[in-house]
Amino acid sequence: MNDTTKPQVRFITVDVEDAGQRIDNFLLKTLKGVPKSMIYRLLRKGEIRVNKKRTKPDYKLKDEDVLRIAPIRVSEKSAPVSTQLNVVANLEKQILFEDDRLIVINKPSGMAVHGGSGVNFGLIEALRALRPDARMLELVHRLDRDTSGCLVVAKKRSALRNLHEQLRNKKVQKFYHALVKGRWSAKITRVTEGLKKNDLKSGERIVVVDNINGKESETRFKVIQHYKDATLVRAFPVTGRTHQIRVHCQTKGHPIACDAKYGHPEFDAQMKAHGLDRLFLHAASIEFTHPLTEKRIKVEAPLAPSLDALLSKLTVAKTS
Repeated sequence: MNDTTKPQVRFITVDVEDAGQRIDNFLLKTLKGVPKSMIYRLLRKGEIRVNKKRTKPDYKLKDEDVLRIAPIRVSEKSAPVSTQLNVVANLEKQILFEDDRLIVINKPSGMAVHGGSGVNFGLIEALRALRPDARMLELVHRLDRDTSGCLVVAKKRSALRNLHEQLRNKKVQKFYHALVKGRWSAKITRVTEGLKKNDLKSGERIVVVDNINGKESETRFKVIQHYKDATLVRAFPVTGRTHQIRVHCQTKGHPIACDAKYGHPEFDAQMKAHGLDRLFLHAASIEFTHPLTEKRIKVEAPLAPSLDALLSKLTVAKTS
């Protein structure tokens, strides 16, 4: 242990934003890097108290409760930020919108939204390192690891609840850009195949079309540009199923370029020859009602330079 700074007693006054949460969940978010087992132990031993009294992990916090947290020392290995400083620094440049309620960031392709499943450092961990004083940073929704573009992160529980309700009520509009194989017909404007998740023995998750047992799904499409052997389409997912756009493109015979799960090897090889080294699926914009001002806002994320470079190399097809 080479940390020479001595941990201090902390006092936290609960505000209306955090009232109603279980204390264990609140502490997990507030005491970043402290293992769950340690939090339960500290509660059990009375080293974390509420209004000077011992409390249980399921206690629900009230407005103006005062938490006293005894000094806590956590080993450095629990927070692997130092080895990822370049990732953290680069993320600052990708912030598209930020205020005291939320952040909208242009997530890079290849970056998981959070640690887990063999990934120990994701976007949310990087953001917490970038904003160490933020009381809370939680994902409002998710993007696949290989998908880039608009991702919303809440800074307050009220904003998280509000945006989740908007998502449930289909009040959030997300538009994606995808480069797909072949000539997408302008007549294909809506795909409604049901989707079912399958977990393989390897642990890999694959989504298949299943109109009997699968979940109801809908994606709307519009052609942006036809190229020789490819089409740039805009996709609007009405529902939000896992891998929805990717599978809906595949099932119509137009898999997305460089899709490792659902792609077409020959088309992918052709696009790689032009320099593409990632899935060409990008969350280009997101529109929602701001949780505080109640005004509709639209945030747009520019295509990565590598995707723009690829499009510039493709031959624009004549309109028929």
